[in-house]
Amino acid sequence: MSDAPQLLEVGPPEAGRRLDVFLAERLGLSRAQTRRLLGRGVVQVEGRAVAEAAKGLTVRAGEVVAVAPFTAPAAMRVRPDPGASLRIVAEGPGWLAVDKPAGVPVHPLAEEEGGTLLNALIARHPEVHGVGEGALRSGVVHRLDVDTSGVMLFATDQERWLRLRQGFAEHRVEKVYRAIVRGRLEGSGEIVLPLLLARHRPARVRVASDAEASRARGVWMSSLAWKVLELFADATLIEVRPRTGFLHQIRVTFAHLGHPLVGDRTYDVSGPREAGRHMLHAARVAFEDVEGRADDAEDFAAWLDRLRGAP
Repeated sequence: MSDAPQLLEVGPPEAGRRLDVFLAERLGLSRAQTRRLLGRGVVQVEGRAVAEAAKGLTVRAGEVVAVAPFTAPAAMRVRPDPGASLRIVAEGPGWLAVDKPAGVPVHPLAEEEGGTLLNALIARHPEVHGVGEGALRSGVVHRLDVDTSGVMLFATDQERWLRLRQGFAEHRVEKVYRAIVRGRLEGSGEIVLPLLLARHRPARVRVASDAEASRARGVWMSSLAWKVLELFADATLIEVRPRTGFLHQIRVTFAHLGHPLVGDRTYDVSGPREAGRHMLHAARVAFEDVEGRADDAEDFAAWLDRLRGAP
């Protein structure tokens, strides 16, 4: 690979485009990939280095955008980590169900990154590489927040990946979560809320206003059902069944209802800090012949014992 940067001159038809859009079109990347490229500090505009915050910069005709050599996302490979722990709770033809610990990311964002669930999985199941989106997202069917524990699915062949992705897209996958929320809830309910991504990094989602919801641009209608499993003095254990899939949807929904998840540092800044992370656990995921279950994570179970007054 040459050490010389790739020089991209902005043509008259491209003038006025956002920098991330211009890079995506010229380099054949998604806008998310161009943002990560900007975050790595390998892009200059007219000799001036720019970072991810410059993604919305408007490019002008005649400007030269220089991009230092980088590995194309499609060619990236996950670094196997045979020493990392991995708990497979179920498996079948073309799929695996893995119990993800809280604090562990699902997949790396760069080739040199380790410590993710996929690093551990690739070491035991190298056939996962190239499945689905491939590269650094090989085999990934869906995602959990970094600090959410519990079961998630990976595909080990392309046919199964496509079938599972279709199930998620059509909202036919059964997802069951357990959450500990602040305050006392009673009974059960269903709620639909318009959500939108308010901030990328660190990610933050909020409920859209009526005006924003009416425009629909960037708004996702989130739907879930919930029921109370156990009541405590100032907290409630609930079961949540999301019908849709959107970033932070469970956390945002219950914060909006005035019952944020215990330990949620993004949506409940005044809550108890000793929880360590938001108390959300993916207990079950099922679709057709695929099913995975995960018992409560150790810290989740310990928090429940504390609420029950266990010695």
